[in-house]
Amino acid sequence: MATNNDRRKHPLAQPRPAKGAKPKRPLPPGEQFFTPGATGLRKAVEQRSATPLAFLFTQVPRWVAPALMVILLLTGFVVTSWPGGVAVLPVLAFIVWLAYLSWPSLKVGGKLLRVAMATFLVLVVATRFGMF
Repeated sequence: MATNNDRRKHPLAQPRPAKGAKPKRPLPPGEQFFTPGATGLRKAVEQRSATPLAFLFTQVPRWVAPALMVILLLTGFVVTSWPGGVAVLPVLAFIVWLAYLSWPSLKVGGKLLRVAMATFLVLVVATRFGMF
């Protein structure tokens, strides 16, 4: 029978949260976080993205990122001047960032969908800044 001391020494054992503190969510399961054999720009982007992703998945409630993206996108659709374009820019950056990170694992249909979404958002931003 395992004792409490044996349990604490186990490599997967995690410290208990302080009394009254909300426990943090673990990172989502997955085989690999980084693209195998990545070099250059992809490796740098993946490594720099690891910290914001870990923060997003563990420290921020799950509803915050989607809610913020929806609010910014709706603001960009409603406001037809340059502030609307500024509101859509973070959504565009987030979509392009996710598309770049997921690109190696996508099939043709997924790649086309991401390119179409990025193109649509670029056109929305361009119209809000008066380029069309």
